[in-house]
Amino acid sequence: MASSKPAGIKPKNKIHRQASHLALRKAKEAAKRDERFKRKREEAKDPSLREARLAQNVPATIESKRTWDEPVGDEEDALGWAVDVERLAKKRKLEQEAAERADGEEEGTLAKLKKLDEETAGSDAEEEEEAYDDSVDSMLDSASDSSDSDSDSNNKRSKRNPKPTPPNRASSPSATSTATNLELSPDFLKQKFPQIFAPPSGTPKILITTSLHSSLHAEAQILTTFFPNSTYIRRTAHAHAHKYSVREIASFAHARAYTHLVVLMQDLHRKAASGLDIVTLPGGPHFHFSISNWIPGKKLPGHGNPTGHVPELILNNFRTPLGMLTAHLFKSLYPVQPEIEGRTVVTLHNQRDYIFVRRHRYVFREKKGREKSVVGSDGKVVKGVEDIRTGLQELGPRFTLKLRRIDRGVQWKSGQEWEWKAGMEKQRTRFNM
Repeated sequence: MASSKPAGIKPKNKIHRQASHLALRKAKEAAKRDERFKRKREEAKDPSLREARLAQNVPATIESKRTWDEPVGDEEDALGWAVDVERLAKKRKLEQEAAERADGEEEGTLAKLKKLDEETAGSDAEEEEEAYDDSVDSMLDSASDSSDSDSDSNNKRSKRNPKPTPPNRASSPSATSTATNLELSPDFLKQKFPQIFAPPSGTPKILITTSLHSSLHAEAQILTTFFPNSTYIRRTAHAHAHKYSVREIASFAHARAYTHLVVLMQDLHRKAASGLDIVTLPGGPHFHFSISNWIPGKKLPGHGNPTGHVPELILNNFRTPLGMLTAHLFKSLYPVQPEIEGRTVVTLHNQRDYIFVRRHRYVFREKKGREKSVVGSDGKVVKGVEDIRTGLQELGPRFTLKLRRIDRGVQWKSGQEWEWKAGMEKQRTRFNM
């Protein structure tokens, strides 16, 4: 039983204290529940209340608190800048439109002044001296009349040919979509990395291997199903065999028309994947990723089996120059034309500089009775797909990548374009990709 003592005084008996605590907690939960159902009834009568509540109660996440750098310094250090490429492109577009409007206004005022000068230049000086005051008044009246006539003519022209008003754009737009617009890649990246931004035409061909003395043969075979048109070749660990370096393997692969080299790295102390190196042949660049949370498809609940079709590729939330470069790297690993009949999609989602890699098979089905309609980023129901649902089945593997280093050529000795350094994560609101 709950204690009958006044609130704020703890009972001495332990059982009574527990009972009073449970009673208080139940009362608070009941009050919250009643308030929630009351709000739900009011919002059912007036949907605008729910829209106002959702607009006000926006959760403060690390991504929403993200800060950006000012683009200062040489372009050699541009990969280290945390600048929003899409926002910079919109800012340049707005500045260009403003400059064009300003030029048009200046040309219009100059034409009017020239016209007035030509009209007043032919007037006689003697008439101006005889009736100075009248001429001044008449000039003012004519100017006002001419301005009125000009405004009337402009209004008539605007009614006949109305000019489209430019849309209001915010200086720092909110990210309503996480899809990466690869067309906004900076020009200096295209000049510095032509192998990635302008790859040779044709289907990419990938050679997959492992580090020396590795036992990750099953994981490497899984990668051959993950990357289309790929082949796995073991690196021998025999004591009397020649141990080929990554540079030698790259030249071997380039001589046999391979476009990329993927090396799966293994931890020294445990039989697990620790890294993934991707080399763009023939001469780099060389990307070094660390791998965490590797889960093969067989260990995923309700998993499916890959069918070998070329998947569709989704690249999310790559917003900086470094992110654009990484996104184009993964884009170059997959053929341009996916096989839609396979209904397979590979997703690489960047969040806080971690790249979450997933592979699914999707199917479109009808909406069930209790399911809600598809809601867009603005909180409203998307029109046209109210009765359609997408079912997903994960194929695997599931893993997480983190970019550690970019070498100019093959391996460390060629020099570094970018490198992750200790202490970069101390500022929790700044991200590199």
